[in-house]
Amino acid sequence: MHLPAFYSYAPRLLLRDPLAAFLGAADDGLLEYGYPDAVRLAGHSCPTVAGAYLMARAGLRLLYPDAVPERGEIQVTMSGAEVEGGNGVVAQVFTLLTGAAANNGFQGIAGRFVRHGLLRYGGGDLRSVAAFRRLDNGDTVHVSMDLAAVPPAPHLRALMARALADDGTPDERAAFASLWQDRVRQLLLEHADDPAVIRAERRP
Repeated sequence: MHLPAFYSYAPRLLLRDPLAAFLGAADDGLLEYGYPDAVRLAGHSCPTVAGAYLMARAGLRLLYPDAVPERGEIQVTMSGAEVEGGNGVVAQVFTLLTGAAANNGFQGIAGRFVRHGLLRYGGGDLRSVAAFRRLDNGDTVHVSMDLAAVPPAPHLRALMARALADDGTPDERAAFASLWQDRVRQLLLEHADDPAVIRAERRP
């Protein structure tokens, strides 16, 4: 699969997964994730997928300021319902990076490495998209995003309509896709560490 080149320049995350270490899936359980992993999971790239990736990155960095984040040792509580807006897509990206899964997650081995039930909906702080809580010490970080500083191109909506039209041309579809991904590029490469766009803060 050929992905846009700028994906490879997006920030990456290094995580340690105790289950991967136990089963010998990765040396010391160390796993590195990049934005293409989120794209392959979702099957598409958009500001929501990119924002979810960056929110998880910001939340994990704040939860583990001096250590490699422990995948599978984090509870994620989404503020809204599963079917509300893009919550389902965002939660899937959070699951990819934190290991927290809903009731379809891994049941564990002899009571260890349990992942199911660590992702919950509708119980979070409505001032944030989700709360990440460490299972070992209870530290909690709330994550959110505000895309106002990364607006879509003024004529993107019109181009989308043309791209969706039965008589839309290849040039129109290519122009739409290029503008769509340029907004993702701005978010990933220019605003990944912008606290006005991607927010993470400690709160109970």
